[in-house]
Amino acid sequence: MSVAALTKKILHAALFYEIWDAMKVTFRHMFHRPITLQYPREQRILPDTHRGALGLLRYDDKRERCVGCDLCEAACPSHCIKVVSAEDKERPLQRYASEFYIDITKCVFCGYCVEACPVNALAMTKMYEFSTHDKRTLLFDKKRLYDIGERHLDDAKKYLYAHNQEKNAEESREYRYYFPQSVLKPTQSTPKHLS
Repeated sequence: MSVAALTKKILHAALFYEIWDAMKVTFRHMFHRPITLQYPREQRILPDTHRGALGLLRYDDKRERCVGCDLCEAACPSHCIKVVSAEDKERPLQRYASEFYIDITKCVFCGYCVEACPVNALAMTKMYEFSTHDKRTLLFDKKRLYDIGERHLDDAKKYLYAHNQEKNAEESREYRYYFPQSVLKPTQSTPKHLS
C-alpha cells in the first residue's frame, strides 16, 4: 500500500469521514418542507377512485337498488359477502336482497363486487376509519351498509363515475381514464382533472 493511500485511510478514520458522508443526506433533507400529515387534525385529500368501505345505494325515490342477484358474492375473491335474496311480494318476478352481509375484516377492497353489480347497488366510499375494539362490529349488515351509502353518497357516485359504472351524468366524462398520447400529435383533449 502506498504512503498516500495509507495517509488517506488514516485521515478518513480520524475525521470519521463515513459519518460526515452520511450526514450530508440528513442536512440535505433538513431544509425541505415536511410532508408528514398530523393525522387526526389534518385529513388527507383522497382521490375519487379511493377504495374505502363499501356502501349500498338506493334509487332517487328511496327504493333499494339491490336485486339480490348474488353476482357480488360470486365475484368476491375473499368470500366476505353473503347475500340472501327473496321474491318481492308487491312486484311479481322481482327479487331483492332480504339479507346482505359484508365482513370487512376479510375484505381486500379490490372493487370486483362493485364492477359485478348490474344495477350499481354497491359502491366504494372514502370511509377508511372503522377501527374498533370488538371485531364483531366489522360485520356490516344491510342496514349499516345503507347508512354508509347514504352518508357517503357523493363519494360513492364519484367512485362509480370514475370507473365508468354510471354514464348518464355529464361528470362521468371528467373522470374517464386518460390514455397516453402520441408525442407528435395529440389524439384526445386533456381532461379537466389533469389540466
